[in-house]
Amino acid sequence: MVQTKALSLTGNSVLDRPELSVSVAVFRDGKVLLAQRMFEPYAGYYSLPGGRVERGETLREAALRELMEEVQIKADIVDFVDHVELCEYDKTGNTLFHAVIAVFLAIWTEGEAQTGAEVSQVLWYDPLLPEAILMTPNLMTVLSKARKMIC
Repeated sequence: MVQTKALSLTGNSVLDRPELSVSVAVFRDGKVLLAQRMFEPYAGYYSLPGGRVERGETLREAALRELMEEVQIKADIVDFVDHVELCEYDKTGNTLFHAVIAVFLAIWTEGEAQTGAEVSQVLWYDPLLPEAILMTPNLMTVLSKARKMIC
């Protein structure tokens, strides 16, 4: 039997079950907002802004809250894009983390993206360009789906 030692996406606590999270593909002038992660897993990689769903929140409410907390912008959610499931294991098969992330498509409405406590850099990325930066797993697939939905 493989022992489970799940770590949260922010590294703040240890969980024994998958973590429910959200992220938002925010588009503005054909580009999508990416945030560089400060913490493991994937510290230094670019990803969509997002985070954990809190008790009593809908997925959409969590997505908009996390967007404001992480990068200080507002957006209107257009649709659900997909879910991403991330599972990472150590060399002995222990689960390092397991997250199910609900990804939403949104249109920027207000604010200028800023770094914060969990984000070291932000950038508006053209999803039509080849991947030239470190990105979290499945990000290009999600961006492709989101871009098709917005066109």
